[in-house]
This record gives sequence, C-alpha cells and structure tokens, in this order.
Amino acid sequence: MHARLRQFVNAMTALVDTTADEARIIREGGALLRALVEQDGWLPAECAQPDPQYYRQYLLYLDPRKRFSVLSFVWGPGQSTPVHNHTVWGLIGMLRGAELAQSYHQGAEGRLERSGPPQRLEPGMVTAVSPMLGDIHQVENAYDDRVSIGIHVYGADIGAVDRAVFTPEGEARPFRSGYANA
Repeated sequence: MHARLRQFVNAMTALVDTTADEARIIREGGALLRALVEQDGWLPAECAQPDPQYYRQYLLYLDPRKRFSVLSFVWGPGQSTPVHNHTVWGLIGMLRGAELAQSYHQGAEGRLERSGPPQRLEPGMVTAVSPMLGDIHQVENAYDDRVSIGIHVYGADIGAVDRAVFTPEGEARPFRSGYANA
C-alpha cells in the first residue's frame, strides 16, 4: 500500500474508532479524503484500469471490522451507473478526470424526481452521500473521450451491501455491486 493511502487509512481508522456520528465522519472524513485526492501518483496501475463496457470499482482497503471501505471507481469514456442508492454514508473524491452526479428523491407518487442540477466533481473535490443527506443518485464520467477516476469511501463493505437500482417509476430492484478485483 502506498504511503499516502496508508496515511489516509490510518486517519480514517482513528476517526471511526472515536465516533459513529455520521455528520462528523462526513465532515472530518471528507477533509481527509480531500487531502488524499489533492495529489495523484499513488494509485496502483492495476486499480486504474477501465473496462470497455462497464465502470469498475476496485477495492483498495477494507477495514477489518467492515466499518469502512476505500475504492477506486474507474470510468471509461461516457460510462455511467444506473440510478442507485447506498444505504450507508459515502464520500466521493475526484482523483482524475471528472464525474457528473445527478441526485434524485422519490416524489409523492413514488416516481423518481431530480433534486437540483447535476454536480460536477473535478480533481481534488469531495462530496458526500448518505441516507441522511440524500442517498439516491446516478453518476457518469463527464468525458466521452477519456478515463476518469474517483476515490470512494463508504461506511461498510460496500461491495457486499444489499442496495437498490431504481426504475424511472421509482421501483427498487435489489443488487450488490461486488468488486472488479475480488
């Protein structure tokens, strides 16, 4: 493990050792993630490889008690996720390229409705998701001609968490994401 990533993991471990307060984890963990993604050059090449068809998520670190996981999300040109949720807190930091994230909420009739304009993340920027803040979104590579990479941190072993993808009508369909390097 690269020294920068090890430093981040040690600091996140110390944070979750001292609090379970989601707002504090998002605030302080977000600052830690920002420090990690402000500089490139530490991500192993094998965890930065795109797939020609689908985005990939590579597990970089899993806390032994599964209190958090750290992943690299690798987006090929033009790739996107379906509309999905997380069920746990999450931090998203941009390392290379850019991501566009469109938040959604379920309206009165259960249909999905957009929550404001898409958010664009550029290198060094960090944002958060959680059931408390808003948990449903769709993410895409902002570029159709190059790879983008985000570093994501979740409050669980996100590859093993039962989550949902949503139809435009708001119907939830269960899924587990797993990892490209499992």
